[in-house]
Amino acid sequence: MYKMREVFEILEKEVKKFKIPVVDGMNDKFKVLVSAMLSARTKDEVTFEVCDKLFKKVKDFRDFRDLSVKEIEKLIYGVGFYKNKSRYLKKLEELEKVPEDFERLMKLDGVGRKTANLVLIVGFKEDRICVDVHVHRISNRLGWVKSENEYETEIELMKKIDKKYWNKINKLFVAYGKNICKPVSPFCSKCKIREYCKRVGVVRSR
Repeated sequence: MYKMREVFEILEKEVKKFKIPVVDGMNDKFKVLVSAMLSARTKDEVTFEVCDKLFKKVKDFRDFRDLSVKEIEKLIYGVGFYKNKSRYLKKLEELEKVPEDFERLMKLDGVGRKTANLVLIVGFKEDRICVDVHVHRISNRLGWVKSENEYETEIELMKKIDKKYWNKINKLFVAYGKNICKPVSPFCSKCKIREYCKRVGVVRSR
């Protein structure tokens, strides 16, 4: 249905041309959690720069005990909502390790459904679906789902996508969404999966 296998195979080749999302490829669970929290509402290039600076100073949760909220603010200045995020990071000083289950992750300030799923996918290699604006938009545009919000998209995708693709969809759709399948006027003329796309909601393209 929907030629999903073909779409994933094509995208796995295509996204090699682009920068992967900040968190993908990390092995340190601490860095995965912190980077995921910082990346929300922030451009990748800014998140890369801020994380590089922060991780020179902070190696694990205990290091946050030696920093004030104001000091953390200075270290992460540039990311979206940096003042809120500095308070969230400060509270991580209470942790000994990254929580290993969804419910405990969701109890952390600054961690929502998307971040919790991403941490479990990248940090713990779990089969889950992480839905952000790109996954939500492209899934609807392809015609795979018909959903009003990211939560509905996640639930619908879990019903329709083979589980072996669950932890790949975020990495692939985010990279493709930032470079080709843009929110407004997507590059349909350059799109390698156009023949599989229903182009739902596309009014103008390039």
